[in-house]
Amino acid sequence: MIALARSDRVKDFMQRNERMKGLARRFVAGGDAEAAITVACHRLAEGIRTSFFYLGEYVDRPELVRENVEQKLHIARLLETQEMDVHISVDPTQIGLQTDRSEVAARALAIGRAIMTASAGKPGLHCLMLDMEDASVVDFTLALHDELRRLELPGAITLQAYLRRSEGDLARLIASGAKVRLVKGAFVGKRDIAFTNEVEIKANYRRLVGMMLAPEARASGFYPIIATHDDRIQAEAVALAREQGWPQGSYEFEMLLGVRSDVAQGLARQGERVRLYVPFGRDWWPYAVRRIGENPANGILLARSLFSAKAKQPAIP
Repeated sequence: MIALARSDRVKDFMQRNERMKGLARRFVAGGDAEAAITVACHRLAEGIRTSFFYLGEYVDRPELVRENVEQKLHIARLLETQEMDVHISVDPTQIGLQTDRSEVAARALAIGRAIMTASAGKPGLHCLMLDMEDASVVDFTLALHDELRRLELPGAITLQAYLRRSEGDLARLIASGAKVRLVKGAFVGKRDIAFTNEVEIKANYRRLVGMMLAPEARASGFYPIIATHDDRIQAEAVALAREQGWPQGSYEFEMLLGVRSDVAQGLARQGERVRLYVPFGRDWWPYAVRRIGENPANGILLARSLFSAKAKQPAIP
C-alpha cells in the first residue's frame, strides 16, 4: 500500500477517476481549507475537535514545498476567526526535509508563529503537531520539536509504538512536560529497531499509554494524546486515567476522519475530549490508500468505488 501511495502513475489514475470520489469523501474533508473548516464545524457541534492536515508528503519538488507551507499558513489565518482549536499537523517532509533540510526549521517556526497569532486569547489546545514519518527522520523530528518549544512556540510531537526507541523518547518528553500524540505507526522496520507483529506493537502501545497516564506525567504538565481506533485500548485508558487522577480534558483521544465515527461520537458523549485528524487537499490518493493498508476491510470501499459507480459505502469497523 505504501508503494501504491507513492506511485505517481497510480495516483494520477485514481484521482482522475470519477468513481473514486466516494473514497475521497470518506477520508478527506475536501480540496481546500474552507471545505476542511466546514467539516470541522459539523464535528465541533458533536463535541469533537480537529487537527487539520494539508495533504502532501515525501515532497521532492521545491514548488510543492512552498505550496504546503502556504496552505498551513492559510488555514491558520482562517482559524483566527473560528471558535475552534488552531491545531495543525505537519510532516517534516512536507516542508522541505527532502529538498532543502536547512530551511525546514525556519518554515516550521513560521507556521508555529502563525498558530500562536491565530490562537491568541482563545481557549483550547493550539499547536503545531509534528507527524512522525519513517524511522530515518525520528531524530530530526524530535530536534525540530525541541527547537519549537525552546522558542516557546506551540509545538507537539507524534511517537510510534512500533519503534523500540519510543519508550526512551517518551520518558524524556514526559519529563519535559511535552504534548505527545501516540500512534501505532504505519511503517515497518527490522527487529533490531522495531516490533514487527501486531501483538508486540499493541503490547508496547499499552505500555506507553501507561507511561503517559502515570502520576509522574501528570505532575510534569505532560499532555497525553492517545491516537487509536481500538475501543478496548480506549476503555483501558479511560479507566487508567480515572485511577491515576486525570480529569477529563487533561488528556484526549485522536482518531481519523471517516474511521469508526460511531466510536468517536460515543467517547465525546461520555465527556471525553476527542479530536479528528482532518486532511484536505487535492492529492488525496496516497493518504486514502494507506487507510486501506492499515485496515484491509476498507478495501471493500476501494473495490466498490472502482467497479460500481453507484455503490453505497459500506460501514467500516
